[in-house]
Amino acid sequence: MNVMVAGGAGYIGSHAAKQLLEAGHRVLVVDNLYRGHRKAVDPRADFHEVDLADTDALADLLARYEVDCVMHFAALAYVGESVTDPLAYYDNNTAGTISMLKAMQASGVNRMVFSSTCATYGEPPETPILETTRQRPINPYGWSKWCVERVLLDHGAANKDFCYASLRYFNVAGAAADGSLGEDHDPETHLIPVILLAALGRREKITVFGTDYPTPDGTCIRDYVHVEDLCAAHVTAMNALRPGEARFYNLGIGKGYSVKEVIESGRRVTGREIPVEYGPRRPGDPAVLFAGAEKIRAELGWSANYTEIDDVVATAWNWFEKHPGGYG
Repeated sequence: MNVMVAGGAGYIGSHAAKQLLEAGHRVLVVDNLYRGHRKAVDPRADFHEVDLADTDALADLLARYEVDCVMHFAALAYVGESVTDPLAYYDNNTAGTISMLKAMQASGVNRMVFSSTCATYGEPPETPILETTRQRPINPYGWSKWCVERVLLDHGAANKDFCYASLRYFNVAGAAADGSLGEDHDPETHLIPVILLAALGRREKITVFGTDYPTPDGTCIRDYVHVEDLCAAHVTAMNALRPGEARFYNLGIGKGYSVKEVIESGRRVTGREIPVEYGPRRPGDPAVLFAGAEKIRAELGWSANYTEIDDVVATAWNWFEKHPGGYG
């Protein structure tokens, strides 16, 4: 297929573009490079620096490259920032997706794989979280993605040929197994890269927020899905879509690791000491979050290959050792 990867210079989008190319697809990457990295774009892909708000430019590219499917990763994704600047999140994540859908409609492209999030569930009453769990976001980031899911439902109902899959991620982690791609955010807030930056000496320490949760070691438990497994799910969903279909799937490994367990994994993998300080809980951090991914396994045959935390951390460490300064 001819696939447009929106946000293909970002962490997940760059890995998806690589997988698509290796599977024989033609890839067009569009990214405004606000937080993406030009060096993360595979040289085998065609690249255009375009903003989601530029509907006409998107429509022109979709038509010119005869695109069959849009994989849409282009989003702002800092929860705290969404609270202090909600308009930016609704503008980019929600209105930007509407702009993309208008461009797709104008150019006759009827297939989308959308990067959604477990943040649409908010603080669920129980785990594992299933696709049927009530969605009740607790921050503008989660609402901005929930709004897109609502738009997709309505757009799909009005357009019988349009089909889409909305994939709700948990904690995405790791790096390309060959060390060619990895995670490089500014600021960096994800636990595994923060741990590894401390191991490299690029951070003085890491802070653990809360040690009194009702978990075996008192720290939060989260589901860590490897980025390559995640991207494989996108490709699988893309291939499965048929006109008129709407698919919603959780992506995770179906179990969680605590913050302390991930830190100990970082120490084992790197062989280095990682300074830690302990602080109070952050508001809105549930004790345990992990996915029930049985639906995508049953319907599409996808399941995660990386399920042990040391294996996930090892791929990330391989990237950081080779790129201690990131893409810069």
